[in-house]
Amino acid sequence: MGDELKISTIPLLESSSTGTASKIQTLGNIIVSVVGTGILGLPFAFRIAGWLAGSLGVLAAGVATYYCMLLLVQCKEKLASQELTPETETYGDLGYKCMGNTGRYLTEFLIFISQCGGAVAYLVFIGQNLSSVFKGHGLSLSSFIFLLVPIEIALSWIHSLSSLAPFSIFADICNVLAMAVVLKEDLDKVISGEFRFGDRKAITSSIGGLPFAAGMAVFCFEGFGMTLSLEASMKERGGFASLLAKAFSGITLLYVLFGFSGYMAYGDETKDIITLNLPNNWSTIAVQVGLCLGLAFTFPIMAHPIHEIVEGKLRNSEWLRKVCYKDAAFHLELFGSSLRFWEKALDYIFLIGGLLFAAHGTYNSIIGF
Repeated sequence: MGDELKISTIPLLESSSTGTASKIQTLGNIIVSVVGTGILGLPFAFRIAGWLAGSLGVLAAGVATYYCMLLLVQCKEKLASQELTPETETYGDLGYKCMGNTGRYLTEFLIFISQCGGAVAYLVFIGQNLSSVFKGHGLSLSSFIFLLVPIEIALSWIHSLSSLAPFSIFADICNVLAMAVVLKEDLDKVISGEFRFGDRKAITSSIGGLPFAAGMAVFCFEGFGMTLSLEASMKERGGFASLLAKAFSGITLLYVLFGFSGYMAYGDETKDIITLNLPNNWSTIAVQVGLCLGLAFTFPIMAHPIHEIVEGKLRNSEWLRKVCYKDAAFHLELFGSSLRFWEKALDYIFLIGGLLFAAHGTYNSIIGF
């Protein structure tokens, strides 16, 4: 009975909210959490809504997202100030304390679906771009995704946001360089003499286009699911609101510039993805490779809320705790020094065999694309 009590109170996985990230590290994580593939559709949104309506829409979406992220932090601080209330670490914790089990399950379900969808979209986007860049080398979309999966799994095992910061900063650099190339192509197109400002509408005459443009603007501000984790990861949490404001100010201005210049350059010929307007030369390849690298190192941030939700369920699963103490990997960890040779060999057979079957199943699923 005593042993069972000990087992049931041991956490299966440690919390990732260690509060060790500096301001620079957190800034890198904020930027990489917010900036995603949605920016490539902004010039098209400006074409649909008009350059003035598009600019105002992006500004409104940025302010609204920033304000709502601050509301989440305020809710967390309000609960933390109450006596006998454990610290709120995840969206599920916040949902539970506000609305009970219904709030927890609904919140975790929505965050899980949102982040999984974003992670899958990243893989598909990277696979599509790399397959187009290396066309003719016999590598398909599914091949690139299959090669990416082990790398992304390895990166996703890094649960500390401060440890992920170098990858986030590298992703930020790749994204910025790719966007700079696109802006250069836009400016070259404008300077070439084909541009006439009067041909670009300020506000669309079609009201039906405004909801689409507004939705695109909101989609561009990803990372809402990372709010609590980003704040909890900071060494000096009191400066989170100020740091978030600075990050959102820069990102919002970049979005307005990107959408405006893209629409000014191509007008009614602006494609739904701005890279489709670029000439087929080295600059287009540089943009595609840069964005792919950026998204590859953004993937762990996208997967972070998924880890929080799944690991929270694993910690609270009594059945899983009991199973884990009979599993081959845990058996090796706990009894490795005292096991006989044949017992170790059997554990490794089970462990390696399971991993191979998992890899084979994943491969068969991916080639079905």
